[in-house]
Amino acid sequence: MTREKITLFDTTLRDGQQTPGIDFSVEDKIAIAAMLDGFGLDYVEGGYPGANPTDTAFFSQKRTQHASFVAFGMTKRAGISASNDPGLSQLLQAKSDAICFVAKSWDYHVAVALGCSNEENLDSIRDSVEAAVAANKEALVDCEHFFDGYKANPAYALACAKAAYEAGARWVVLCDTNGGTQPPEIRDIVAAVIASGVPGSALGIHAHNDTGQAVANSLAAVEAGVRQIQGTLNGIGERCGNANLITLIATLCLKDTYTSRFVTAIDPDRLVDLTRLSHAFDELLNRSPDHQSPYVGASAFATKAGIHASALLKDPRTYEHVVPESVGNFRKVMVSDQGGKANFINELKRRGIVVDRNDGKLDALISIVKEREASGYAYEGADASFELLAHRTLGSVPEFFAVESFRVMVERRFDSHGRLKTVSEAVVKIVIDGNEVMSVAEGDGPVNALDLALRKDIGKYQAEIADLELADYKVRILNGGTEAITRVLIESTDASGARWWTVGVSENIIDASFQALMDSIVYKLMKNRQLAGKIAAE
Repeated sequence: MTREKITLFDTTLRDGQQTPGIDFSVEDKIAIAAMLDGFGLDYVEGGYPGANPTDTAFFSQKRTQHASFVAFGMTKRAGISASNDPGLSQLLQAKSDAICFVAKSWDYHVAVALGCSNEENLDSIRDSVEAAVAANKEALVDCEHFFDGYKANPAYALACAKAAYEAGARWVVLCDTNGGTQPPEIRDIVAAVIASGVPGSALGIHAHNDTGQAVANSLAAVEAGVRQIQGTLNGIGERCGNANLITLIATLCLKDTYTSRFVTAIDPDRLVDLTRLSHAFDELLNRSPDHQSPYVGASAFATKAGIHASALLKDPRTYEHVVPESVGNFRKVMVSDQGGKANFINELKRRGIVVDRNDGKLDALISIVKEREASGYAYEGADASFELLAHRTLGSVPEFFAVESFRVMVERRFDSHGRLKTVSEAVVKIVIDGNEVMSVAEGDGPVNALDLALRKDIGKYQAEIADLELADYKVRILNGGTEAITRVLIESTDASGARWWTVGVSENIIDASFQALMDSIVYKLMKNRQLAGKIAAE
């Protein structure tokens, strides 16, 4: 049986840019476009030339080598001709392969937002598409609020879709702009559009995630006949986001219900880069990846409970719906107070630490982990601290240096300009090869000051930690009151791109932070000697 093509349209650089807190520069857009193009997506929508200086500059040249490069903009304004509309003119002049027009398809919006007649809106759709085709641009039309419009006035919503298709649009995209439509409604309405004369081979779906069903709605549309899916990397977008292309791609490529009938541009060789693409995008946004993201999250193939882990080690299919490596991820059996020997043995093995099941040191390690987790430690989220604990319990960790003492001071005072400021200072005494070194540093807060002082001078090891950076710092209060037990998690990274997590627990936040900082540095030195870091480097 011949499989039908599902076309993948990425709108990260346009609709994704509506995400609160995200503002792409031209350089960001160039880098992301290259990532999307290299991964193999069919369309990359870059933004709205003429709407702002960034997008105008971005469209000064074509930014993709393989994917169709798409400019986005409104249909021509009512009351003027296509040739006299400055906005349409900028779209036609942009260095793009295609133009995606946003068109009103809900008569309520036509009256309120556009202030024109229903027929004038239809004329704008037709004239804009015809102008794009005449300029040798592929035309797409996003029928905004299509599903809400259909529920309010089916005949007019269908008239908008048909006007776009009959004027020459390659794709007529049905948009669930408010994100409230349910999967059964999506299926029924798509079927009605196809029955009206717009074939599924010319239909797309653009779903928002306001009820958490953007992926489900996109797949429902495919089942009903749609053959293009629009979405964004990691599901970013305004309000609750857009359909997550990462999840959709993996599902379309790995689930038999789709692979038996459909094909996408992403072959198995490209699919193994899916996790890397998702995480690289988050890195560019300077945010931590969502550990519970389907397919690509750090917890997507992580098992914590002992009985599950035991079955998983016998046959991964017992608790995995796909092979982790198929999307560039990996299996992780987590260590915790819920874990049995199977968890620990597998986790240690993956780190290159071989231990016999009957070794008394393994029992000691399990006992220590369970005791520490009962007091607030969380090793499932601190892989590096767990590895160091395992090495210390089962073998040994070189004593690179010893911290004799540290002191942190916080002073609130007026500066020379009479402005009130808070200053943090830390003093650390370190012993290296019998020699004592004292470091002093000021920082933006006591933890930063301690970190700077601790790493300021560790003698012969100083050059080794030059590329060590703290990527994230999280604090959690484990019980109430000012005397509360505090857990600190620190995420670290280095020039190799490896990332690792360390943990500290204490009733004193500075002490908890110091524990995590120390583990981070020692782990880095161990990693440099290939004594640790197998997981971080995978």
